[in-house]
Amino acid sequence: MPSAGDVIIKIEDAVVSYREDVALRGVTLTVRRGELVGIIGPNGAGKTTLLTLVNGLGKLLRGRVEVLGYSLNGGCPDILRKRIGYVPQIQNIDPRMPVNVWEVVMMGRYGRLGLLRRPGSTDRQVVDCMLKLVGMSHLASRPIGHLSGGEQQRVAIARALAQEPDILLLDEPTTGLDRRARVEIMALVNEIHRSRHLTTLMVTHELRTAAEVCDRLVLMKEGRIWIQGKPEEVLREEILDLLYGDEEGICS
Repeated sequence: MPSAGDVIIKIEDAVVSYREDVALRGVTLTVRRGELVGIIGPNGAGKTTLLTLVNGLGKLLRGRVEVLGYSLNGGCPDILRKRIGYVPQIQNIDPRMPVNVWEVVMMGRYGRLGLLRRPGSTDRQVVDCMLKLVGMSHLASRPIGHLSGGEQQRVAIARALAQEPDILLLDEPTTGLDRRARVEIMALVNEIHRSRHLTTLMVTHELRTAAEVCDRLVLMKEGRIWIQGKPEEVLREEILDLLYGDEEGICS
């Protein structure tokens, strides 16, 4: 288990606003190196905004944020951008898009290279390695828009990993996938987290699988952290009933 003193994400009393809406209301959270933290809660709870804040893109009105020892109160330092990998929710991709799987994953290298540098042999080796890691080497030349949703999500994970990050952020990586693909993606995230010694924050509605793979769960509601703890401590029926209320579509 990670050392209690090895905190690499520290958020104190953070308030974040988008236009007129307050998305986070006094959020305080610490994450230790090597943790896999699941973030759950109803729609509009502030889960994605929390990832955005860690990624250095949130509009912080109050509070303090430190990631990997860097303060984000004055914006995200370029060096930190290279050390955080982000996997957004699955987007519909036009099947006519003239970009193949290998090229999409190579895009992840530009966070380290910069836009004006050409990739070299090391960069190509990293891309090949990440494709193999997510089980997509055999489809490297396939147009990205010709893949299934689960395959596209594997490519998105490989693209984030090609950056060789210390922290991996995933925003609902199983949304829109069938049951089999959801189980496979969650297992892949867990395998990658452990094998590459990452610190991972994952927004998810997959409560049952999250209980199996996450070291800790953060339950959010109305822009606040409502409760957090080990899965067996917080995934109790009476807690979830209060958290979600009448919201439908919760995965169990």
